[in-house]
Amino acid sequence: MHPTGMFCAIPSRVAVGEPFFLKLRLLGEARVVAPNCWWSQPRPALATPFNLNTSRQIRFLDNCLPEWTGNLHVSGDGLAGPDTITFDGKNQGVYVGDHRPVGIFGPFHWTTPGFHFLRISEPGSGLECRANAAYATAGPPAWRVYWGDPHWQTYFSDGIRAPEELYQFARDEGFLDFGAISDHVEAITDRQWEYFVAVTNDYNEPGRFATLVGQEWTNHEPGHRNIYYRADHGPVLRSTDPRYDTLPKLWQALDSVADLQPLAIPHHSANQTMGVDWELGWNPRYEKAVEVYSVWGSSERHENAGNTRPIRALGGEVRGQHVIDALARGYRLGFVGGGDVHDGRPGEALHAQSYPPMAHVPWPQGLTACLAPELTREGIFDAIAEQRTYATTNSRTYLDASWQRDGNRLVLSLAAASHQGIDEAIIVHNGHSAAALPPSSDDGLVLEAQWRSPPLAPDDYLYVRVCTAKDEWAWSSPVWGSG
Repeated sequence: MHPTGMFCAIPSRVAVGEPFFLKLRLLGEARVVAPNCWWSQPRPALATPFNLNTSRQIRFLDNCLPEWTGNLHVSGDGLAGPDTITFDGKNQGVYVGDHRPVGIFGPFHWTTPGFHFLRISEPGSGLECRANAAYATAGPPAWRVYWGDPHWQTYFSDGIRAPEELYQFARDEGFLDFGAISDHVEAITDRQWEYFVAVTNDYNEPGRFATLVGQEWTNHEPGHRNIYYRADHGPVLRSTDPRYDTLPKLWQALDSVADLQPLAIPHHSANQTMGVDWELGWNPRYEKAVEVYSVWGSSERHENAGNTRPIRALGGEVRGQHVIDALARGYRLGFVGGGDVHDGRPGEALHAQSYPPMAHVPWPQGLTACLAPELTREGIFDAIAEQRTYATTNSRTYLDASWQRDGNRLVLSLAAASHQGIDEAIIVHNGHSAAALPPSSDDGLVLEAQWRSPPLAPDDYLYVRVCTAKDEWAWSSPVWGSG
């Protein structure tokens, strides 16, 4: 049995000579993993009692090969380290007794600064793939790129899989650096909330995997908000509770726990049924970011304005509720990407296959890239709060949009790269395209350029939207005419 694909990840930003590791899964046809309710089975596991949501018809799928042994070839310009890695049938897998071809290999390091691409090939089938783009700095980097998804649902509300299983998948199979369960707390008891917080803290391991204490406030009228705390605890805030059933009451509740430095992130804002009513205002103290993309699609702009992944479910999209509409109102929001996954696979969702009734939601999940000096809960939280983030459509595109002020203008130094190839980078000024920049390298994998803005008014905004050759997207967080 030969693999039909590979899912892999390497650090996006490291120093020359700094050791790093390759995380790799070999893929085959997706198959249903039926629930297993044996009391004696160690958990977390691949088959557990929480693999099926019968009322919503969500099934847990696994697209990793059931078993595989053999050698893979590794190469790359400027790459030092083993040129062969081996799945030996023993030292692989994630769970007790699991021998699927999932593993971590290395160490490797880059010998020269600049962009690099690591290549993996399987001689038996001729299958080849590139890992995500990596940038090597000459000295220790001031910031690194950490990839995560802060938006998952569990079996306890309207998804599948238990909290431990979601965190373990995100870390060990989705190859994420950070994540958060932000379940519909209206379906969760106080004791279950304590359990969710405890599991979240159990999986928080600085330097390896960071977790945020999170929840979803699920009110369709003003629009959903995901609430996160910088601390290892926080109150549960249900939209069905009369104390928290409106936005003003929610803000008052957050004011009462301001020492926990909460964040409130609106999402799928453009949707007719569960979108965000921007006319109700913006809370600059707590609403530091907006989820611009998830499995529902992109809320950045309307389909007629060039959105190739519009929201089509639950009434589709509504004009006036897109992210650019919020920015036009003067709301200063950073961009994050999320999964809103219900299929138990944060980091690599199979949403449309796992959830047949929602097959009209075909988009892959989104990711958030946090620019932080180190991988800690506080570092990830601060990156989101300080808008040092960018959002992607699960493509791990490298995007460094650095802006320098020059009077009433901004000068952009842009560096972007993707193993899929770069199609173009669009500079968005007040919702409209101000420039389109092509890739700069001969192979089309890298785009490095500078651009100077026209004179800007204080509330003018700019951001960069990168499109890869496979129509995957990345959005930098906006900057404004005045700081």
